Amino acid sequence: MSRVPPDCSDDIDRIMEVMAGAFAPEFGEAWNRRQVSDSLLLTGTAYCLIGAEGSIDPDPEAATAGFALTRSIFDEEELLLFAVLPQYRGRGLGAALLTEVIARARRRGIRRLFLEMRRNNPAGKLYTGFGFRTVGVRPGYYRTASGERLDALSQELHLADN
Repeated sequence: MSRVPPDCSDDIDRIMEVMAGAFAPEFGEAWNRRQVSDSLLLTGTAYCLIGAEGSIDPDPEAATAGFALTRSIFDEEELLLFAVLPQYRGRGLGAALLTEVIARARRRGIRRLFLEMRRNNPAGKLYTGFGFRTVGVRPGYYRTASGERLDALSQELHLADN
């Protein structure tokens, strides 16, 4: 049985709701509840929520529009999961959430932020706009329901440069 980090159960529920609506099942990108709660037990793993009105770590009664889950070690951090529900996209919430992730990373002395995404991920424009650059490619890593293969892009943002 998976342990739930203290005081995180309600937030994990909110993360799971967003994940269920934000990730296309065909790519297998969504995590299950155990993966999320187990990751939060590890040192260096953190999350951030954004409300439908743009508030960071909103009141539990407020609608949750998105979340980010990160893991850091030394001066590097990886953006493990980043999602905004489809009905809230295009309102600047993804940019606000990523801005908060970067600000928190800087406060902790993080110098490089990494992520991996599908080549056709619509959030790619957001990441590029923030200065992320592709540093590696995993050819054909993802497979669609139709059998099409899509590359995974490894990206990096140097926080000292931005």
